[in-house]
Amino acid sequence: MPSPALAALDAADLPYRVIRHGPVGSLAEAARARGVPVPDVVKTIVVRRGPDDHLFVLTPGDRVISWPKLRALLGVSRLSMPDAAAAKAATGYARGTITPFGATTAWPVIADERLRGREITLGAGEHGAAVAVDADAALTALAATVADVTDPEPER
Repeated sequence: MPSPALAALDAADLPYRVIRHGPVGSLAEAARARGVPVPDVVKTIVVRRGPDDHLFVLTPGDRVISWPKLRALLGVSRLSMPDAAAAKAATGYARGTITPFGATTAWPVIADERLRGREITLGAGEHGAAVAVDADAALTALAATVADVTDPEPER
């Protein structure tokens, strides 16, 4: 029985390839394990707009959400990130495995415009696995709103 994420990809008739890589401790490690550049490891971030109102934000691995840009796009003054338990309750997925594909609720998807025109990797709904998909096809399947919603990852 495929995971909910793989079942959703199959139902969307979206070609994908599963990459099983075992546990990773960082985004850079995930990129190495998946054999892709860091920007192609897409982070799926659950954002809370209000009570029982969430959305998914897809960002390239080398970028972070720009809260001012995202608030302006959504026309709201306040957004927050739920804790791990609330994110799991909203999506059905544990942190580190979250994907919009097969989530328990089909929340809206906002994708950073820099994802277009590439092959990307996303969580597959389970630890140690990812799926590689054509970004444009995935964004179309998700009916994603595509916009500039990120900033470069800050220097550490």
